[in-house]
Amino acid sequence: MKRLIDALPGIRASTAPEDLICYGFDASGTNELPSAVFWPETAEDVVALMKGASENGIPVVPRGAGTGMTGGSVPLKGAAVLSTERMNRIIDLDSDNLNVLVEPGIINGRLQRAVEAQGLFYPPDPASMNFCTIGGNVAENAGGPRALKYGVTRDYVMEIEAVLPNADLIMVGVRTHKGVVGYDLARLLVGSEGTLAVATKIRLKLLPLPDDIVTLLCLFDDLEAGGKAVSSITAARIIPRTVEFMDGEAIKAVEKIHPLGIPDNAAALLLIEIDGHPEAIRKEAEKIADICMKLQGDVSMAEDDDARERLWECRRSVSPALYHLSPAKISEDIVVPRNRIPQALKSLKLLSEDSGIKIVTFGHAGDGNIHVNLMIDRSKEEEYRKAESLIKEIFRLTLDLGGTISGEHGIGTTKAPYIGMEIKEREMRLMKGIKNLFDPKNILNPGKIFPHE
Repeated sequence: MKRLIDALPGIRASTAPEDLICYGFDASGTNELPSAVFWPETAEDVVALMKGASENGIPVVPRGAGTGMTGGSVPLKGAAVLSTERMNRIIDLDSDNLNVLVEPGIINGRLQRAVEAQGLFYPPDPASMNFCTIGGNVAENAGGPRALKYGVTRDYVMEIEAVLPNADLIMVGVRTHKGVVGYDLARLLVGSEGTLAVATKIRLKLLPLPDDIVTLLCLFDDLEAGGKAVSSITAARIIPRTVEFMDGEAIKAVEKIHPLGIPDNAAALLLIEIDGHPEAIRKEAEKIADICMKLQGDVSMAEDDDARERLWECRRSVSPALYHLSPAKISEDIVVPRNRIPQALKSLKLLSEDSGIKIVTFGHAGDGNIHVNLMIDRSKEEEYRKAESLIKEIFRLTLDLGGTISGEHGIGTTKAPYIGMEIKEREMRLMKGIKNLFDPKNILNPGKIFPHE
């Protein structure tokens, strides 16, 4: 490692213990010390770093802000960390053609504020938007509440400049809104979890900023009624921009840190937003309110922007708030068809009751994406083993309902043991073949996605 650092004097690097500790974990709770941390500032720096790493057989893990939930940016096998945090510029905001060229280390929320100041809109909005990077969003194909109406990160990636493991600099995708020349390599890189290439520039599609927003808060004293409301709204041919869900335990946890005065008997909460022309969205809001009230829901509307922001502050704080219920949690994100949400919630509730492990659910119910949290105390080994054994049961019931075991958190290391439940042998061989074609030395983020042989 010293030889690699000495060969790259223009790139800041560190092997100091305090730096290695800070860059050895992500939000999954997985920890592994890297052999070094590098902070490149240009595409040329990344080329030089990957060239040296390839020649010396040193594995490299690209890292954004470390907000991932499945261990995707945790360095395994003595890997060095390539942090993109110094590559954080907006290079070109093209308001005429509705796109923006950025570096991978720019924070999602900062980009959103910059384009909104120009009357434009970048929809993907993960809960960690004020901390996570666009490069990390691309690596994980991040979604967020607005994915229901506007789609996920892959729907906005137009063009990617990236460095391959052998240090070749490539440009994939197009800067036009149409383009079908050859294979869509840009789309292949999105969601590849940093295992195929290191993005150095990313061009993203933008939209005009919506005219107006209406935000509704709907409370239910029955968990399944909240699930039925979600499928009923879409069955009524209404596509809100968000339909967020929290169960009773999640509500109680959030009330402890951001009290809204929600009654203790609330079993489910829906946070629903509609955007567009003011007259049209108010009519849709009335229809949604009618649907929820027919299911015994209590509906209120955010009076102003401050009230709306308070509601969203509560929603985005759910995950950390859950630590008020238990010292640790195992977090999974599953997706089921919207009309199967009530059945999924019922099954998860029964699983919790039968096992004695508290299961808390919240998430993007509008697109069927449920975050399932098993609340545990890691110091109690029997409880922890029991919770881990439930994961396979949760994934099995998800697949039986026609769903998928990961909606936006990726696979990383934590879900790798279960990928074979969904991806069959032939398809797995194709995926491994693609990894080998891009990275024959297996030096770029090794040990991720695929289960250990």
